[in-house]
Amino acid sequence: MIKIILAITGIALISLFVLSLVGSFFFKRGVVSEVQGLFGQKRTEKTEIVTEKDLEGLPEPVQRWLRQTNIVGRKKIFAVRLKQRGLIRTTEEQPWMSARAEQYFTVDNPGFLWKVRVKVNPFLFLVGRDKYFKGKGNMLIKLLAFINVVNAQGREIDQGTMLRYLGEIVWFPSAALNDYVEWQAIDDRSARAIMTYGGITAQAVFSFNENGDVVGFSCKRYMTRNGRYSLEDYSAKLEAHKEFEGIRVPTKGEVSWKLESGDFTYYKLEITDLEYNQPVAF
Repeated sequence: MIKIILAITGIALISLFVLSLVGSFFFKRGVVSEVQGLFGQKRTEKTEIVTEKDLEGLPEPVQRWLRQTNIVGRKKIFAVRLKQRGLIRTTEEQPWMSARAEQYFTVDNPGFLWKVRVKVNPFLFLVGRDKYFKGKGNMLIKLLAFINVVNAQGREIDQGTMLRYLGEIVWFPSAALNDYVEWQAIDDRSARAIMTYGGITAQAVFSFNENGDVVGFSCKRYMTRNGRYSLEDYSAKLEAHKEFEGIRVPTKGEVSWKLESGDFTYYKLEITDLEYNQPVAF
């Protein structure tokens, strides 16, 4: 009897392993196809250079930030690809899990695709794909790459992915000059960005230090808990500024929800690779 149980267990484990391999293959292939669709959108053919004139009329801290990033005199960015490593969790009680991610952005038609693999334990992993495309968002999470855990879409997700895009222009700062982003002055160290695209408008506050580096991002964003959405305070702390291809950006960050029960930090990230105007998947 014990031998039979062990044999059945072995077969089940092998089956799960094979299914996870197959699932990973099709998941990756699907992501590559979506990246091709993202980068395949029509964009402005003319390559423009960022000039001081482009900064005119922007709030003073935004002008200082953009100069600090070294984008003046450089080509405007139309495509971005990057790699991240980090730690992630879904609840305050959950232990941190290691994560590796790739992300792709377009600028003329704002959009992104984020692919992540999370190690739950030595035997289990999750894959995820967050997407913002043509003004619509979609969040997909699969256990072992073939069991659906989350497949969320709708207006709340559209708003959340738009805000994510807006916050992540810190990695491709010439996007701050696009027509779909309007800037409003607050004070010497902060400014409000209002993004309008695809029939949705969202806003957030960017914070800067005395040198002009961007160090924070905050907004009201929809959070999902127990299958329900609630509009909560959301923020990111940014640090460890470095240059990639001559452009100065933050490379480390912590993302948190500001809840009545206290701050909940759920993602700690580090940018390990960042490339501009290379519109192909890694």
